[in-house]
Amino acid sequence: MRRTTAPVEAKVKAATTGTLLVSLLLAVLNTAQEDGGALLDPLPEWLQAIVIALIPPVVTFLSGWQARHTPRDQVRL
Repeated sequence: MRRTTAPVEAKVKAATTGTLLVSLLLAVLNTAQEDGGALLDPLPEWLQAIVIALIPPVVTFLSGWQARHTPRDQVRL
């Protein structure tokens, strides 16, 4: 059986880029406050953990869902 190298789909690229950017933004915003406090400090610790854990997957889903599908040639087996 011969394998072909397929291009990475636009959906995968969009989801990966979106997750990377939102993770970096969340990390920067949470640590770069002028008064030394973090962005999520007003929230209880258990809620901070949930917010930090949920934001990247939500952005991944939404960006992958919104991106166009990469058309492929029909493969015959």
